[in-house]
Amino acid sequence: MLFSPKTAAFAVACALAQHVWADTSANDVQIMPEVTVKADKPAGEAAGAQRTGPALAPQKARSSDSASLLDDIPGLSRKAAGGVSSLPVLRGFADDRLQAQVDGMALLSSCPNHMNSPLSYVDASKVESVKVYNGAAPVSAGGDNIGGAIVAKSAPPKFAEAGQTLTTGEAGAFYRSNGEASGANLSATTANDHLSLRYSGSTSRSDNYEAAQAFKKGGKAASDKAWLDGDVVGSSAYKTENHELALAWRDGIHLLEGSVGIQRVPYEGFANQRMDMTDNHSNQFNLHYLGQYGWGDLDARVYNQYVRHSMQFGDDKQYAYGSYGGMPMESQSRTIGGNVAADIDLAPRHRLKLGAEFQQYRLNDWWPPAGAGMGMMSPNTFWNINDGKRDRVDVFAEWQADWTPQWRSILGARASQVTSNAGNVAGYNSMASYANDAAAFNALDHKKTDHNIDLSALARYSPSANQQYELAYAQKTRSPNLYERYTWSSMGMAAVMNNFVGDGNGYFGDVNLKPETAHTVSATAGWHSADQDSWNLTLSPYYSYVENYIDAKRCGTSLCGGAANLTATNKFVNLQYVNQRAQLYGVEISGKARLAASNWGRLDLSGQISYSRGENLDTGDNLYNIMPLNAKLALTHTLGAWSNTAEWIAVSAKTDVSQTRNEIQTPGYSLLNLRTRYGWKQLTVDFGIDNLFNHYYVQPLGGAYIGQGITMSKNGVAWGVGVPGPARSLYTALNYKF
Repeated sequence: MLFSPKTAAFAVACALAQHVWADTSANDVQIMPEVTVKADKPAGEAAGAQRTGPALAPQKARSSDSASLLDDIPGLSRKAAGGVSSLPVLRGFADDRLQAQVDGMALLSSCPNHMNSPLSYVDASKVESVKVYNGAAPVSAGGDNIGGAIVAKSAPPKFAEAGQTLTTGEAGAFYRSNGEASGANLSATTANDHLSLRYSGSTSRSDNYEAAQAFKKGGKAASDKAWLDGDVVGSSAYKTENHELALAWRDGIHLLEGSVGIQRVPYEGFANQRMDMTDNHSNQFNLHYLGQYGWGDLDARVYNQYVRHSMQFGDDKQYAYGSYGGMPMESQSRTIGGNVAADIDLAPRHRLKLGAEFQQYRLNDWWPPAGAGMGMMSPNTFWNINDGKRDRVDVFAEWQADWTPQWRSILGARASQVTSNAGNVAGYNSMASYANDAAAFNALDHKKTDHNIDLSALARYSPSANQQYELAYAQKTRSPNLYERYTWSSMGMAAVMNNFVGDGNGYFGDVNLKPETAHTVSATAGWHSADQDSWNLTLSPYYSYVENYIDAKRCGTSLCGGAANLTATNKFVNLQYVNQRAQLYGVEISGKARLAASNWGRLDLSGQISYSRGENLDTGDNLYNIMPLNAKLALTHTLGAWSNTAEWIAVSAKTDVSQTRNEIQTPGYSLLNLRTRYGWKQLTVDFGIDNLFNHYYVQPLGGAYIGQGITMSKNGVAWGVGVPGPARSLYTALNYKF
């Protein structure tokens, strides 16, 4: 059945109207900036790993990348990208297979290389809490994903006591030796008991970082570029600026907050992409309402984001190709979204959550001519995606029942309609290398409508205060993004510019791709001390079977490179997106133990082990970019406001690689990191050393190193070189609250 975002949201609102006005007495609720009035977890809060302010603070000093705040969550790793744009990988699922929410906004990447990832739109210094839901999470955690959801939130608004005025804020700065990285952040709030006005801003920058040893020859980065030492990772520099102004109002049971945010990234290099980001502007508007009524909570939001994005060859990539001055690539997008959800108390032990969401996404991706005359990249504009549209509307219902103090169940269903479309395209000129693919694409029906169903079921059993067991099943569905469906040119030069996995290969889409559907079973067994702090141990195995998994197949046409493209094992190749069957499975083990507690402080040992595996069931190949077996062990000493941590990270060799994509194998490695933190009443100081012994290693999820040289030529850069991790780096950070 067809329905629109407005009618879906209006229907839910009307159905709840009689409950909304049933009881509006402020005496029945507790008024807080971030409204949380239930003593127990609300529906959908199961199957999530959460990190809040104190746990996130040490990581903020180490990285300006908001995705790095997820590093201590078992089963989660990061795919290397730019300095502030890495992509989370959860249990083998990455990028658009995870839904990333920033202050309730489900944002999308607007770039053929996914350089402007959703989490890159919030600075790490601004994040107050982050929660990760795995692929078996309840449907209320988010739709349009098959691997899980990541929910990042900034601090809630602050208000003064009645009759008083509050002025508060904080300022911070950091320095990191590797790359000469530095930055600062400032936030300030002025408020009374009803109104709160807050400003937050940040800036950070870094030069190229260094690896622990030379991994290539030193010399000119490209024929028309400056010298680059053999241990310097080209195209890894960045600069970013963020500003936000927020106004909040509360009265009795109501909280209304609105914010306007601006981000500018003047440049960000990408060591595993053929282009660099030379400018990215984002303007955001976010309006949020939260009300606590006698029947439960009502939460509603609308948001808008405009993005203007530019790419070009940066400081370490060859700029001139004969008479051509670079290769400008431009994109522009607008996202309008909203959601409404009601958490209703049906009975003392039963709760119902109803919700509706909509999102309208518009994208244009064009490449202006790079020269005059009838050359390869002139005289017309290359339309990569013309008038792209992706509209989504969801409704969901979720029922939580606490049958006994020991047993809880959560059942949910979500219905989603995703409509995609795009206009006709054209190449730089009428040469056959463009015209044939463009004509074939333009002859197709571009409009696609997907009707997707998500289901979730979870049962939790807590036989005692020391143990808990959870079993969950979910069916989750994701429709293809616009780049997977509507990129059209199979010609090598154009195809390699469409790559958001960082493997150096060329990609083009398929209009007829079907939505991915994952069936995930996940179990969790947890044992812990009565105070839940002295010790704990958690074991979480999982299995996902994915129908219509969007993988890639080699292209054998003459534009792709013919038969050689089908058989090459040590070169970059051209591929087309294709639906196939896949399975992903693994296990996570995490735990903590109090080793000692005395007048000399507290000594805790924590650790985690994660293993994941991904296989293409149609071809027998391995899935791309799956993190190998890895472990982390941390010994932490705490004495009052002083904490010290020694962290050991071990990663095994990655040998299960995708043959289709000629994925690079990486050796195993281990790292030792040290950090210390001391806090006074208002001032906090961080100091640390990452990679203490200066070990050289290649990032398993780093992709192919194409950070310098003749990157516009598919095989003009050396194949088989992975992106190395950073050498030893000392860092310090100061944070002052006033």
